[in-house]
Amino acid sequence: MIETAILQTEMPLQRSKVKLFDVHAHALSMRETLDVIDQRLASRTFTQHVVVNVAKIVSLRKDPTLAESVKACDIVNIDGMGVVWGARLLGHDVPERVAGVDLFMALASRAAEKQYPIYLLGAQQSVVEQVVAELRKLHPDLPIAGWHHGYFWDDEAALVEKVRASGARMLFVAITSPRKENFINRWKDKLGVDFVMGVGGTFDVVAGKVRRAPLWMQQWGMEWLYRLIQEPRRMWRRYLVTNTIFALLLLRNLILPERR
Repeated sequence: MIETAILQTEMPLQRSKVKLFDVHAHALSMRETLDVIDQRLASRTFTQHVVVNVAKIVSLRKDPTLAESVKACDIVNIDGMGVVWGARLLGHDVPERVAGVDLFMALASRAAEKQYPIYLLGAQQSVVEQVVAELRKLHPDLPIAGWHHGYFWDDEAALVEKVRASGARMLFVAITSPRKENFINRWKDKLGVDFVMGVGGTFDVVAGKVRRAPLWMQQWGMEWLYRLIQEPRRMWRRYLVTNTIFALLLLRNLILPERR
């Protein structure tokens, strides 16, 4: 029975796999992603999850450690309309964007329904505590096994043991890239959870510290611009450089399809 369940989760992942430059991702909808994760959790199949956007695709081309961490993931969702449109231009059938923050909220709802204990790791202490409060408002029955801020680098092993001892089945890591991907990949065998996902700045959004772009800007692939307006000094170089490099990569692959 367990082997059959595992095969059922692998089939949609294999069917949906697409190659975007140096990345193998899964062209899944939000519903399909949730169904696959549900099945893997039910069969206690360990799942390492990541989302890729323009910045991450560009960064991993020059960061072999990050590239290896992403490659090790069982599910690689496509986040960011720039990547969705780019993949479609290259001939891939990508149904929609699966945004990390939306997936996190949907998984929190599933965890409450299925009674899967979760662990929240990352951000400032006040922020992660606010996330706990917000989730408990939305889902009073959600089992939260524990939480911890994202400043634990002086003793990673102790933090990993704390997660393992918590009894959590799902771990969400809200740390900047590439630290979160590399942390997860480095410690995945020691975490003691069934599902682990890097969620970046999601905790800041859920806690209300950072505002999310209006829906129309998300749909038109302009969420990056909204964030740039909020944090111009920190974000301008990242978006200028990564968006330009991604556009050039896409153009090269359109002109020279044999390089895909």
